[in-house]
Amino acid sequence: MPYQNQEPPWGRKRRPQTPEELIAQLIQKVQEFFSEKKPSGPGHQDAPKASQPRSPLGILGKVLFIVLAGIIVQGMYSSVHMIAPNEVGVVLRLGKYERTVNPGLRSTIPYAEQLYKVEVADIKKEEFGFRSQSPGQVSTFDRQGYEKESLMLTADKNVINVAWIVQYRIKDPKDFLFMVKNVKQAVRDISESVTRRIVGNMDFDYVLSNRDLLAADVKRELQTQLDSLQAGVAIGTVQFQDINPPDPVKPAFNEVNEADQDMKRLVNEAEEIYNKEIPKASGDAKKMIEEAQGYAAARINTAQGETERFLDILKEYKIAPDVTRRRMYLETMQSIIPTVQSIYIIDKNQQSPLPLLNITGSKDTLPSESK
Repeated sequence: MPYQNQEPPWGRKRRPQTPEELIAQLIQKVQEFFSEKKPSGPGHQDAPKASQPRSPLGILGKVLFIVLAGIIVQGMYSSVHMIAPNEVGVVLRLGKYERTVNPGLRSTIPYAEQLYKVEVADIKKEEFGFRSQSPGQVSTFDRQGYEKESLMLTADKNVINVAWIVQYRIKDPKDFLFMVKNVKQAVRDISESVTRRIVGNMDFDYVLSNRDLLAADVKRELQTQLDSLQAGVAIGTVQFQDINPPDPVKPAFNEVNEADQDMKRLVNEAEEIYNKEIPKASGDAKKMIEEAQGYAAARINTAQGETERFLDILKEYKIAPDVTRRRMYLETMQSIIPTVQSIYIIDKNQQSPLPLLNITGSKDTLPSESK
């Protein structure tokens, strides 16, 4: 037939490759349909000079068909989702929670289900008292303008400047999306409230020297309050970056701190001397007391032994006086003679001494004087 060799009225075009191209082509067809003249192409007969009336129902049917086709294409396009490896998808069906889907290519029911992507693997960070300018191996920080976050009052009514970091991640995507409207602001508000309350219950010196204990307390209470709100987040780290007195009072604080360090040094030195000298003196005193007690016990035991010996000799002497006297004489001489070098016996009728016995064996000559 001659009609088969002719091109279509709208010309020969390539088929759409993507949904966007299909929608754009449908819009173009609608615009051409409602235009006053149809486009002419090669092989077409000349368009009639006067436009012919069209049926309103036919026009309405074509419009509805085009709109319906666009809705179907848009629904099919919006029902396919790609979820990244660090995300999960939360699916709502008619506004009600339906399920949580894992990473990958996922599909939903067009116009009935809605999918929200939540980054559950990323670590989120909130900074208080400063802001990171260029994070990296050598980070730079900006502390100007954040004094309202960091200035706090301690229990002993001193002002302290505290800067800290809170790191958290999403552990329950459903609660994170729908239980708290602004989780980030909730984390900031609760972190600041908890930190101010804990620091406000501690003394200035305790806050300066126990930052790790304070960070652990803040983390535990912050997690408790966020769980009570069902925020769906898990606190990973609470770290105090810097704890210092405010800049206007730093010189005075440094002087007080130096004086305190000197006092502690002197106290430590005094305690060192005390721990060295007092135990030594105590040991010497105990030694002297024990030596005196030993000497007293020895003297008493010796005196008691001598007394008992004397009483025994006296008892024997009363029984046999001559024998006991002679025995005592002999025992005495036996103990004395080995200690002398020479023995002389003097006769009352002779003027010069005569040697009796050379016990020591020495060759010394006898003295010339008489004894």
